[in-house]
Amino acid sequence: MFDPTIYENLKVVLEGAVYDLDLSGHILVTKRADLIDLSTMSRSYVIDFTKKTTRPSKAELCLHVHLSDLAAEILENPSASPGCTLEIKLYTKVTDAEKDCAEIEKQLLQIWEHRPKISQQLSFMYGSAVSFMNNQITLSFGRKINESHIDDFSRLLDYAMDSLAWLDERGM
Repeated sequence: MFDPTIYENLKVVLEGAVYDLDLSGHILVTKRADLIDLSTMSRSYVIDFTKKTTRPSKAELCLHVHLSDLAAEILENPSASPGCTLEIKLYTKVTDAEKDCAEIEKQLLQIWEHRPKISQQLSFMYGSAVSFMNNQITLSFGRKINESHIDDFSRLLDYAMDSLAWLDERGM
């Protein structure tokens, strides 16, 4: 009999939690991808969503597992601690990099209770009049997760929705 891996169990629960929010009308799922990278034999599950009422900002949840973690789990390596990584990306626009990014970081640290590491990457289309920049905000937790973290998913999604609501309220 086949036992699902940590990655598969987490993916099913995360996907279900996100689609429950979509069905209840709180968010709108805009993209979903379940990927296998054959060059590294890793797997990733990515799901994007926006707030249902407004849609300028979006969130992306990415669950990822490396071959080393899959192999350690399947081969039942007693010295390994297999798990997955979960990263959240938020996408919005900014007009004043210094002011807006500092404000975003301060507010997100408050929403997320100073837990994740926050990085922001700005981009714009070269050659066009720059009236705004795209901001990719990455929230990294710096540790592996496993089935013992499943109960944290609902709170994590609440924080992600609060972050989107705040980003949409602040406007551009």
